[in-house]
Amino acid sequence: LKQSQGKEEIILLENLRFHPEEKQNDDSFAQELAQGVDYYVNDAFAACHRAHASIVAITQFVNKAAAGFLVRQEMDYFSRIIESPQRPYIAILGGAKVSDKIPVLANLIKKANAVLIGGAMPYTFFKAMGFEVGKSLVEEGKKELALELLKKAEEKGGRIFLPSDHIIAREATSGTDFKTLTRFPIPEDYMALDIGPETVKKYSGFIKNAKTIFWNGPMGVFEIDEFCLGTNAIARAVAASNSLSIVGGGDSVSAIKKTGLEKNISHISTGGGASLELIANETLPGIEALSER
Repeated sequence: LKQSQGKEEIILLENLRFHPEEKQNDDSFAQELAQGVDYYVNDAFAACHRAHASIVAITQFVNKAAAGFLVRQEMDYFSRIIESPQRPYIAILGGAKVSDKIPVLANLIKKANAVLIGGAMPYTFFKAMGFEVGKSLVEEGKKELALELLKKAEEKGGRIFLPSDHIIAREATSGTDFKTLTRFPIPEDYMALDIGPETVKKYSGFIKNAKTIFWNGPMGVFEIDEFCLGTNAIARAVAASNSLSIVGGGDSVSAIKKTGLEKNISHISTGGGASLELIANETLPGIEALSER
C-alpha cells in the first residue's frame, strides 16, 4: 500500500486489533506499521489506556510522536483535576460493578473531598456491611475489598457516600411497579434500580457546593423511564453547578445528552475506560509514549 501511495493520498487501515500482534504491543509489527513514517500523531484518547502496538510500540520507530488536538484537549482538562483540583472536589461514580472501578475508587478516596456512589455498586458495599439487599446486584467476591475501601475512606474523614434511599422493583422492565424504600432490608424478591429522592437531594447538595466534578457512570437503570430519575437529577445538578465539570463514560454522556444539557458541562470526555484509568493512575500508556504531548 505504501509503495503505491501517491502524493496527497491517505492510507486508512482496517481495525488493527484483528492482528494479535497489535494487542501484544509487538515491536516487529509496530516497526512494519511505521515503515516510511516520519511523524506519528495520536488523536485517539479513548484508546490511550491500551498498551497496543499502534499506540505505544510504534512511537519508537518514528522521528516524532505527538498528541493530536483532541488528546491535548482531553489532557488539558484532566490535568486540572489530577494535579491541582479546585476544592471541594466531588467525584460521582455509578454503574454496575465495584470491580470495574476499584483502582479509581482507591485514588479518589485520597484525592477527592467526597465520592458519591450510585448505580448497582452500592449494594456490594451494603451487603458487606451486613444489610439485606434482596435481588440487587452484588459482587460476592468483592465484599472484603468493599469493606477495605470503606475503612480507608473513613481514615480520610468518611469520603465515600452511599444512597440513603432506593427505588426498588421486582424486575428491571418498563411498566413494572416500583416504590421508594428508605430503610433496609430490601425484600428478597425486590432489587434496587435507582437512587431515591433523599439521595438525590443529598448528592445535589454536594454538587452545588463543588468547584470540581468528575462523573462516570449512571445512578440507576436510566435506559428505563421508571429508573432514570436519579441519573437525570444528577445530570441537571452537575449542569447547573458553576464548577469545572468533566463527564466520561458512554452511559453518563448519554444521560447528559438525553437531558439536553451537554452545553452546560465543561468537558464531555470521549474516553470511558481511558478516563477512569487516567484518574486512577494519573497517566496513560499512550500518553507516556509520546515525545511531544
